[in-house]
Amino acid sequence: MRAMLRVRRFEDKIVEVYGAQDMKTPVHLSIGQEAVAAGVCLDLKKEDYVFTTHRNHGHILVKGAAMAPMVAELYGRADGCSGGKGGSMHMLDASAGCLGTSAIVGGSIPLGAGAALASLLRGDGRIAVSFFGDGASEEGLFHETLNFSALKKLPVFFVCENNGYATNSHITARQPHSDIARRAASYGIPSVSVDGNDVLAIHAAASEAAARARSGGGPSFMECSTYRWKGHVGPDCDHLKGCRPKEELDKWMERCPVKAFKEVLMKSGILTAASYDGILREIDAEIAGAWAKGRSGPMPGPEELYKDVYR
Repeated sequence: MRAMLRVRRFEDKIVEVYGAQDMKTPVHLSIGQEAVAAGVCLDLKKEDYVFTTHRNHGHILVKGAAMAPMVAELYGRADGCSGGKGGSMHMLDASAGCLGTSAIVGGSIPLGAGAALASLLRGDGRIAVSFFGDGASEEGLFHETLNFSALKKLPVFFVCENNGYATNSHITARQPHSDIARRAASYGIPSVSVDGNDVLAIHAAASEAAARARSGGGPSFMECSTYRWKGHVGPDCDHLKGCRPKEELDKWMERCPVKAFKEVLMKSGILTAASYDGILREIDAEIAGAWAKGRSGPMPGPEELYKDVYR
């Protein structure tokens, strides 16, 4: 519960402040998709690798990335997690196993396989997870990487967040069928489709995949059917621009993963209204502290312009 709420409140804060125009980076928000990050990353070890996309905040937050440097990066500060040069789409925290995020569609897929190959050759027991969207499954490197991973039995777990849209193009306009897990299974990779808003179902499948990778059983694939509430980029909703029907958004908002898990926990007696409010207060205090610290750092100086840039 706490993991999903941290992601939701963190991105709600971005929506709240983005209009002030002092956050210059484009932002791709995962509001509505928090169950995937929580269900997968909570079962990983600190030393395991996570590679993700332009829509990365949730994955790296749950994996253990420090929040204040993420905020600093959003504001382009020198003490941001990527030195103020990457912005929202290129965050990293090597200490948490987040070696970098890629805004290239499908870019996270071969990176995860490469890290898994390195782990296999070193015999260090680490596994890698690649997150990507449904649009990435249409890239050639999706098929090449899955084939190679299956052939070499790499300790990698592929997680497709199928939210139905590549920018504003619905999957039915791009593919003859939307069963992405079926494509992965064609490479002999154990593949499942799960409700991407059910954190318990995701966690169960992720635990099985992690165990398979650690035991030498090779790669796994999970397709999570979910939905992003906000636009492809920015804090607004796509239906306001006529890109998606509002009725579709309303339907998925009723299936809010945070709300659904809260109800499960409260019915079981694990969570109470008072304890839920206490968790919110703790998270909001953490976010307030991260924002205060993240925005207070210096901007990069001119001497930083060519640092870490290979020409």
